Amino acid sequence: MWRPSGTFDQTYRQDMAIVRTPFRWGLLIVCLAALFLFPAVGSHLGWSLTYYAVSFLNTLAITIIAVMGLQIVTGYCGQISFGQAAFMAVGAYSSAILTTEAGLSFWVALPLSGILTGIYGLIGGAPSMRIKGFYLAIATIAIHFVTMWLLMHLSITGKSVGLTLDPPSLGSFVFDNEERMFYIIMPVMLGLTFAAKNIMRTRVGRAFVAVRDNDLAAQVMGINLYYYKLLAFFISCFYAGVAGSLWAHLTLVCHQEQFTLIHGLWYIGMLIVGGLGSIPGVFFGVLFIRFFDEIVLLVSPYLATWFPWMGTAPAAALGLTAFGMVLAVFLIKEPRGLAHRWEIVKASYRLYPFAH
Repeated sequence: MWRPSGTFDQTYRQDMAIVRTPFRWGLLIVCLAALFLFPAVGSHLGWSLTYYAVSFLNTLAITIIAVMGLQIVTGYCGQISFGQAAFMAVGAYSSAILTTEAGLSFWVALPLSGILTGIYGLIGGAPSMRIKGFYLAIATIAIHFVTMWLLMHLSITGKSVGLTLDPPSLGSFVFDNEERMFYIIMPVMLGLTFAAKNIMRTRVGRAFVAVRDNDLAAQVMGINLYYYKLLAFFISCFYAGVAGSLWAHLTLVCHQEQFTLIHGLWYIGMLIVGGLGSIPGVFFGVLFIRFFDEIVLLVSPYLATWFPWMGTAPAAALGLTAFGMVLAVFLIKEPRGLAHRWEIVKASYRLYPFAH
């Protein structure tokens, strides 16, 4: 298949490749090298913002993992879920219990927490898979509150006190700070992104999209709706469980207040801003909302200073207010998200200098 830029594919493998040109390979290698060298180089040169930047990147990567799972079940399979924060909590508590009570290594607890969260999602989500749309959204909210109630009342979860964890270790090397955890979180995030990208190129991914576009037509074509909806739910919960495990071992604390329903709403908002049904849209949405949130946090104290008659309440609520305004703007002006705008930019670049 010839392309306007002069680059063409000669085989089906080339057409399906994720990284398609030597230029993209070079750009990818440079970006990955810069990403993984940043903490070491920044600490060695004594950059004052290195710790803050690494901490921000760790939080960003964990959020990307959680939203990536939500993208699979909501963006690709069309099943609305507000329970992603609750499933992150299940993964965090599972990892904490497996490492502190069962004595397992973090490297074993990390995938196990994802699997256990996936199983929990199947148990909680199986009855709700017979419904869709608004009713499914309400059902996932119910799952969130049930999960929080269980975490608050079970003795194994520490009830209202929560749990504390030990940092991961590899032999005598302990990942006990943000810079060291960076080298666990980033490879996991990149690996799960690669896995999600490939899942959506398989028969399973095409079935998800068929269910999302028209579940009746998909069923007529022989697609088992119940099976694929549950599979999407399991994969989404697995991603949330891994994200929760990483978050727990990053903060070394598990508590219910870390995983509120507001977080679940933020994840849905990130999908809307980034673009539903797009893996790059996850990165665009998370990056945009997180950077926007950081800007709001910097501006909020000055708001109370500039307008003292408003008091501190408006400044404290500025984050949620700005988040709501951003969602409204994107729903009206760009409902397909930043990923759609990125596709337009790429198409313009490929056709340059030809008019279109």
